[in-house]
This record gives sequence, structure tokens and C-alpha cells, in this order.
Amino acid sequence: MKKSTGKRRAALALAALLCLTACGGDVPGGMIIEDREEKREVNLFSPMEKTDPDADNVARTASDLTVAMAEKALGITMVYRTYTAENHRDKTYDDVVLDRARSNLDDLYLLNPDTLLVLGSEGRLADLSGLESARNLRQIVRTANTVDGKLVAIPQEVAAYGLFVNMDLFRQYGLTLPETPEEFLECCRVFQEYGIETPVGANRWWLETFVFAQAYAGLYNGGNIEAEIAALNSGEAKYSSYMRPGFEFLQTLIDRGYIDREKALVSEAIEAERPDFLAGKTPIVMAYWGAANADSAYGKTDFEMRVIGFPSSLGQMPVVSMTGFAVGAGAEHREDALRALDIMTSDEALRLYSETNRVISPSRNIQVDCVPALRPLNDRIEAGVYVLGSNAGMNVEQWGNTCQIVRELLAGASVDACMAAFDRLQEEALAR
Repeated sequence: MKKSTGKRRAALALAALLCLTACGGDVPGGMIIEDREEKREVNLFSPMEKTDPDADNVARTASDLTVAMAEKALGITMVYRTYTAENHRDKTYDDVVLDRARSNLDDLYLLNPDTLLVLGSEGRLADLSGLESARNLRQIVRTANTVDGKLVAIPQEVAAYGLFVNMDLFRQYGLTLPETPEEFLECCRVFQEYGIETPVGANRWWLETFVFAQAYAGLYNGGNIEAEIAALNSGEAKYSSYMRPGFEFLQTLIDRGYIDREKALVSEAIEAERPDFLAGKTPIVMAYWGAANADSAYGKTDFEMRVIGFPSSLGQMPVVSMTGFAVGAGAEHREDALRALDIMTSDEALRLYSETNRVISPSRNIQVDCVPALRPLNDRIEAGVYVLGSNAGMNVEQWGNTCQIVRELLAGASVDACMAAFDRLQEEALAR
């Protein structure tokens, strides 16, 4: 027998053995090969906090609990893939998640409002409206996460932004909490007069919250929301007209030295302003609801902290936004990802999440007591007084664009130049 023939027969025999093994059949000689169940994984891409990695991160723990529920119920493994920019020169998380989602590198994504709208409009996100958990969502959540008629993301919490203030310092200098932009500026003037050089700790991400509060207080609380948004979408009204008062306010903060323009332009959220705020050197910072609960942010202070809304013509105004979980339309493990998300955003999971993290739930069926510091902000929201920082019904994306144009102001652009940028965005939207 030729060697080549022998090799061919040996290969055929090996192939037959592998076939029997794969099929779970009997192998000659009496040995039984059992099926090996394929490992099921769902890849989750999300940011990871860098601040004080040794501190307890309640928000992360709460999310992990819901992930564990999905893993147990479905027999899957959630694989965490994370990214956080090291500094202002690196790609942002939003830049990275856009690239990954467009390449279908993951299954589940935690998306900020701007990337959610971009990917949703590109058709890269699955429609979640058929999930059981979607039936219990608050209307505000549906509005903020619906793109082209499709529910493309579901959050685990409604992220409310507010001003975190050191009440001890306010009392020390005889100040009451500000309601309007004018009152806020007066508080800053007094703090600076008494030697607090920079009264407001800021970063490159969240100064737009001041703008939203002043721009849209009337729109969201004046009883004529649909008509005003329709006027914006048709071009009858200009976004720049709404935005100008907020940008002029920020310019005043810069001109008077109430914020450090250069530091804010290159600072990541919380990291730059946190040490001085905790040390009692900076009386005011801005942050999201969950930061009042997280030890890695402002969950532990040596002074009385209170969280209030941003100054506006209608008083203290919370700004509401949402990071939402989305499933890639072309995800490799799409069906398992959809099932996992349905469990992670079920009322059972959201109740566990909300009670652990003490946050506003996206489910209309769940209400959780908040820490005392958050009660002023919570009272306004429960009364229906707030503005949306993102609204899929507007043809110009709000959160990301406003954030970027605020950075241009920090870098030295004039208010007029910033308003021209909004006009260009609106013209582009009308041309589409």
C-alpha cells in the first residue's frame, strides 16, 4: 500500500471519529463521547469610571446585580469590554463606541444620548419596543430614546443633573440658594469677594446643563411643547434664539473668573473639581444624580451637601438625560442580547437597581426614596418641573452638539460664533 493511500485512509478514519464525537455517538471500543454545550456569551461595551478605583462604586454594583440576573436566567456569560479616555487628547468614549457599533464588535452598548441618536438614525440599533420591559417605561423615557419611530435604547435610571452645593459655605457667607441666573451670579460674586477665587468647579462635559436649563425652561414647562418643537423642526424658530441666554451666561462666568476656562476645557468629569469641592475650597460643582450616592464621586462629604436645579427664569431647573442600553442591529449574539436586556430592565431588576443605587427609575411602577441631599432636585422632578437635555423629537441633536459648542466657547469662540454654529446645524437638518 502506498504511503499516500495510508495517510488518506487515516484521515478518513479521523474524520469519522470526529463526526461521531461531534454528534455524541458511540465510538468503537465502547467509549461514549458526550455533547459539549457551546458557551453562550453576550459582549457588553460600556465606560468604566477611573476615579478612585478602590472606592465602592454603588452604581456599578447595581448594574452588575442585574447582569447576574440575566446570566442566571439565560445561562449566558456577560463579557465586559470597557473604555475610558485617559485625558482630553484621547478619543472620547463616544468616538470609540461609534466605531465599535458600526463594525458590530459588541452586542450590548451603553450609549450617551448623542451616540444613541446617531446610531439609531443610521439603523444600527435593534428596535426594543417588543420587549416586555418596554411596556412599563415612563413616557419621558420613551420620548428621549425613540428614533424614527423605534425605541432603540432603555436606561436603568433617569439621569438627573443638578448643582451640588456646600451648604456650610453658603451659610457661612449668609447666602440663600440661587433660583435665577442673576441670583447665581450674585452668590459667585460674594464667594469671590471673601477669597474663594473660583466659586464653580467645572469640566469639559457638563457646562451645557446651565445652557439647557435657561434655553428650554419655558419650552418644557409652558404647556406648548409640541408646537414649539414643530417650529424648531420647520425652521420657523431658531435653536440659537433659545441657546443664546445660556451661552451669554457662561461667557459672564468666564469673564468674571467664576469658572476656570482653561482648566475646564481639558478636565474630565468629576476628576478635576472633586478634590477642591470635598476639601471645602469650591462651593459649587455640577454632576448627575448618582454622584450623590457613589463614594467614588460625592457620596461622602464632611459638610452638608445639597443638590438643586440649575438657575433659570422658572427657578431651580433639573436637567434630565439618559444613557441607555442598546442592542446592535447586526450583533453576533443579537437574540441573547435582547433577552438579557429584557431581564436587566424588567421591573424586578430595575427595582433592585433603584433600591441599591437610590435613583429615579425609568419604570413608571417604581419609586425609591432618595438620600436627603437629593430631595430638592427630586421634589422638582416629581412636580414635573425639568428640562430634557436630549429629545429625539428635535431634528438637531441636543446633548452632544451643545457640549461641543460649549467647548468652543471655552476655547475662546465668541457667543455670536457659537450661535452661528447652531444655525449651521439647523440648516443641515432642514436640508436632510
